[in-house]
Amino acid sequence: MAELRPSVAPGPAAPPASGPSAPPAFASLFPPGLHAIYGECRRLYPDQPNPLQVTAIVKYWLGGPDPLDYVSMYRNMGSPSANIPEHWHYISFGLSDLYGDNRVHEFTGTDGPSGFGFELTFRLKRETGESAPPTWPAELMQGLARYVFQSENTFCSGDHVSWHSPLDNSESRIQHMLLTEDPQMQPVRTPFGVVTFLQIVGVCTEELHSAQQWNGQGILELLRTVPIAGGPWLITDMRRGETIFEIDPHLQERVDKGIETDGSNLSGVSAKCAWDDLSRPPEDEEDSRSICLGTQPRRLSGKDTEQIRETLRRGLEINSKPVLPPINSQRQNGLTHDRAPSRKDSLGSDSSTAIIPHELIRTRQLESVHLKFNQESGALIPLCLRGRLLHGRHFTYKSITGDMAITFVSTGVEGAFATEEHPYAAHGPWLQILLTEEFVEKMLEDLEGLTSPEEFKLPKEYSWPEKKLKVSILPDVVFDSPLH
Repeated sequence: MAELRPSVAPGPAAPPASGPSAPPAFASLFPPGLHAIYGECRRLYPDQPNPLQVTAIVKYWLGGPDPLDYVSMYRNMGSPSANIPEHWHYISFGLSDLYGDNRVHEFTGTDGPSGFGFELTFRLKRETGESAPPTWPAELMQGLARYVFQSENTFCSGDHVSWHSPLDNSESRIQHMLLTEDPQMQPVRTPFGVVTFLQIVGVCTEELHSAQQWNGQGILELLRTVPIAGGPWLITDMRRGETIFEIDPHLQERVDKGIETDGSNLSGVSAKCAWDDLSRPPEDEEDSRSICLGTQPRRLSGKDTEQIRETLRRGLEINSKPVLPPINSQRQNGLTHDRAPSRKDSLGSDSSTAIIPHELIRTRQLESVHLKFNQESGALIPLCLRGRLLHGRHFTYKSITGDMAITFVSTGVEGAFATEEHPYAAHGPWLQILLTEEFVEKMLEDLEGLTSPEEFKLPKEYSWPEKKLKVSILPDVVFDSPLH
C-alpha cells in the first residue's frame, strides 16, 4: 500500500533549506542519502520544495512490499522552443542507500555505488488541464524496483524491459520500456556512495523489437529525433498512437542498416527455457551435481546450490566483447558493478578475481541435447543466430524459473568450455552450445517463420539429427510446472 501526500517536514521529505545548505541540526536527523538526492532535486526545482510524493506506508525494511520508500513528482515546464513539452518528472528514492545503517543496503564505502548505484526517473507528458500528476508511474517504478531487489540484477542505459501491457493499464500502444540517463539529473555523491539516475522511456512493441534486434541506444537516439515520440528529453506520451517507423518510414532503413553493420547488442535475456541431456538416461545418477531438466531435479546440497547460483549470477557476464569470462564466486554487496555499457542483461560481473575450482562443478561434454523454449523466448532464436553468432558473439538465456542457463557461442568466442570438438558442454546447470557459421546458416533457413506468431501452433519441434540437436517451442504452462 502507498499513500499520496505533500513532502513536508517533519517527515522524511525535502529539507527546509536548499539541498546541502540545510541547517546542520536538521541534516543530522535527516537520512544522509536521502538528503543528498534531495539536494539534486532542489537544484532542478528550487521553486518546488515540497512536491507531491507517493510514500510506502510500510517501509520495505519493516516488511512492506514496496522497495522504494518514496517517489517524488515534480512539474517540469519543458522548453517549447526546443520541442520539449511540459511534463511530470518522477524521481525514486530507495534503490540507493538512503540510511547507511544496513537496514536495506550493505554499506561498502563512499567510493563505489550507493546501494544498487542508481535511482529511477520517468518523464510523462502533461495533458491539457491536468492539475496533478497521475500516480500510476510510481507503481510502475515500484514494479521495476521489486525486480531489482528480488533478482539483484541491475539496470544500465540502453537496457530494455518487456512489459507486455500498457504502462498505465489503458489501451495505449506504449507497452514496454527502454532505460537511459536522465537528461537533467546529475550523478550525486552521497556519504554512502555514488547515485546515478536512469530514466524510464515508454516505447511501442515494434520499437522494443528493434532495440532487441539492434541495440537500445540506437533506438533511443531515433526517438530523440521525433518530437512526438519523445524528443530530446525522451518524454513518454501515453496517447502516442504511432510508432517512430509509422511516423517516419526512413527510420526503419537506419535500423536495418545498423543490424547489418553492428549486429545485435542484446547479449542475453531472462526467459522460460530448459534443456535435457539426451546422451544419457535420466536414471543415471553418476554426477550428483548435474541437473537434468524435464525430470525431477536432483537434490543439491546447500553448498552446491550456492556455487551454482554464483556460477550463474557472476559467471555469465554479458559484454560487447566476444569473450566469456571465468566463473566467479565472490559477491560484491549483492549487486553488479563495472558492467560494459552496451550489456543487455545483468547476470553478473567479471570484476572479481575469485574463481570457483573446476573440480567443484565438473564440466561434462554432452553428445546430444534438447532445448526447450516458450514462444516468446523461441522467437529470439533467429536474433541470437543472425545478430549475435554470425557476428562472432554469444547469447545467453537465463531461466526465470530456476538456476539454469543456456549460452550459444560462436567459434570466435574465447573462454567458452564448449569447443568445436565437443560443441555441447555443461558446467552444472549452465549449458553452452557452440555453433559453426555453416550450421547457423542452416538453422536460420529451418527456423524461418519462427518470428511469425500468427502462423505458429504449439508445440513445435525442430530437429537436426546429424548434429544431435533438438529444439522445442512449448506453451508457457509447461515451464510453470514444478519440474521446471
